[in-house]
Amino acid sequence: MGRAKRMERVVALTKILVDHPQHLFSFSYFCKKFEVAKSTLSEDVLAVKTGLELFGLGKVETISGAAGGVRFIPGRRVEDDNKFLQELAVKLASPDRILAGGMLYVTDILCEPQTVVRLGEVFLNRLKHLAPDYVMTVETRGISLAFLVARAFNIPLVMARHDNYITEGPTVNINYVSGSRKNIRTMALPKRVLQPGSKVLIVDDVMKAGGTARGMVELAGEVGATVVGKAFLIETATPENKLIDDYTAFFRLYDVDEEARKVTIEPILG
Repeated sequence: MGRAKRMERVVALTKILVDHPQHLFSFSYFCKKFEVAKSTLSEDVLAVKTGLELFGLGKVETISGAAGGVRFIPGRRVEDDNKFLQELAVKLASPDRILAGGMLYVTDILCEPQTVVRLGEVFLNRLKHLAPDYVMTVETRGISLAFLVARAFNIPLVMARHDNYITEGPTVNINYVSGSRKNIRTMALPKRVLQPGSKVLIVDDVMKAGGTARGMVELAGEVGATVVGKAFLIETATPENKLIDDYTAFFRLYDVDEEARKVTIEPILG
């Protein structure tokens, strides 16, 4: 392959950075890959940085020094995130989503890659100050959301299960009370997935009373980790008194009226 033109390098550089959010690449890595001098690469990085920030598509951060380099930090402007949440609220409020028993259907949204990628960016924008080492969730419906949040932070995803799997080795098990149904359930976590002293961000799709979330907090504590944040896509307005506090939600679900075929849900804007 011959030496690339500047426009071709900028396109390739942008693709590599965006595909690896939060990953710090050394300048020497790109100099060797594109066969250019550091001064030339610096101009290319500046072009990518200016273009992405101009349109609010994320930030490119450069770090000087021997251990420095360049990395892409995903995220949009606050007003763009708010507009996205408002549009998603309209979609969630569709009467077609009402299920028997006053439940709300959200599985399709959690299976839309572009939507969940954007949600991961919104979670990052609101929670980056927590600087977690791991994202933790519980099987199964919230896995896709938690995975994309972990990708935005560029940290591992840890998943608690309701059953033990021999392929995951020794586990830590707890019993917890489901806040909404008031029944006893079991939650298990492989011992090797969380390091003692690590900081954990809990992510799930829907939080009602908070029993499952509190179970994850207790489970993380059993292996010596600290929960620094709890975040949910949707929280229900009732019950008003949750079993956890200090959490973040992005939508508040007030009511699902089967007879009137009406969903009352509002985005929680930043």
